[in-house]
Amino acid sequence: MQLLQVQFLALTTFAPPSNPGRFANATLVRLADFLSAGYKKGVRPVKDWRTSTIVAIDLMVYSILNVDEKNQVLTTYVWYRQSWTDEFLVWNPEDFDEVKQVSLPTANVWVPDILINEFVDVGKSPDIPYVYVTHEGLVQNYKPIQVVTACTLNIYNFPFDVQKCSLTFQSWLHTIDDINITLMRSPEKLRDDKSVFMNQGEWELLHILSNYKIFSVDNDDYYAEMKFHVVIRRRPLFYTVNLLLPSVFLMVMDIVGFFLPPDSGERVSFKITLLLGYSVFLIIVSDTLPATAIGTPLIGVYFVVCMALLVISLTETVLIVRLVHKQDLQPPVPHWVKYLILERAPVLFCIHKKHRFCARLQQDRESGMLGLRLAPSRDNTPPVMDNILQEVTAIRHFLEKRDRCREIAKEWLQVGYVLDVLLFRVYLVAVIAYSITLGTLWSVWQVA
Repeated sequence: MQLLQVQFLALTTFAPPSNPGRFANATLVRLADFLSAGYKKGVRPVKDWRTSTIVAIDLMVYSILNVDEKNQVLTTYVWYRQSWTDEFLVWNPEDFDEVKQVSLPTANVWVPDILINEFVDVGKSPDIPYVYVTHEGLVQNYKPIQVVTACTLNIYNFPFDVQKCSLTFQSWLHTIDDINITLMRSPEKLRDDKSVFMNQGEWELLHILSNYKIFSVDNDDYYAEMKFHVVIRRRPLFYTVNLLLPSVFLMVMDIVGFFLPPDSGERVSFKITLLLGYSVFLIIVSDTLPATAIGTPLIGVYFVVCMALLVISLTETVLIVRLVHKQDLQPPVPHWVKYLILERAPVLFCIHKKHRFCARLQQDRESGMLGLRLAPSRDNTPPVMDNILQEVTAIRHFLEKRDRCREIAKEWLQVGYVLDVLLFRVYLVAVIAYSITLGTLWSVWQVA
């Protein structure tokens, strides 16, 4: 019996202290117990129910992850901060070893139901399970959020486009009498803050604008909302090098092709090659251009117009080649064509006439043919001489007919040359005017 008593006393003396004894001197544990005693996280933390809880929010854009023009969706990674005063989480630092702030689990405190109206999908955001609480009751809830929001994207100015997407923060249930929203910083500091933005992607952050608004759905209950306008601009260098410059080079080569002789078949094959090359180029870049159901970017219209200009250039070349093609049965040039094309047009448009030596060659041939005119035959001419004279006369008629056909062909060649110069100048003016217009528009958009 005495042995059992000794063993019992030994166990009682050397038994480890209970759990409360281990944390008896832990200041943070005592503070957590003090704050959690009787705390109701489901009740708005105000002593006077007529007092509105003011939630200060702040937004910093960290990265632009994706801009989906087809689905009109913007994916961003932001640093979101919100703070409010909890009147039930207050203590005296002197009672807790001068502890002025402590981290508490978010699940154990009241949190305002502030959401983003434009949310269309749940992003992959890290879970931050704690909030900071100061001894004055200020609760600081800072967390990163991957925001997938709907945004009206205007791609008409692509690749020099500037997009403006909104993130609207508001309480989903509480009216302005319960929860009001304000900015944590001044609008000027918020607007120009790019301290955390990763500035190495396709998109550049210009600024973040803020707008506070009070609205009502039924003219009875009023709600507070804070709208952030994220303004971003696309960097166009990649698209300029890979889309615009190759198209410009092909158009320049098409203009250079006009310097080939109009009666040369190489011009047609050259322009057909350019047209095929441009078609392949459009097939390659079709996946690069953004596509929406409500509009087409101006650069897409630019490519279509360039293709149309190449087709017009090829058509003009085919007509000119057909016009100057030498044929024996080609009719003479009409007089009105000679007057308008060969006489008036070169004077009005300062076109240098080619083949001026044709008339002189014709005179030389006619003078040469005079030597072939034979004296009239006499009765005493031998039959052999008559046959020779008939053959020489036939040869002379053949040469005269061939020279007339050549002169007709040369006249058509001159007409084709003048028309080719006129159409080339019209084509060049159209290309230059179109290029200047687009360049001016894109320059204005880039500066704006």
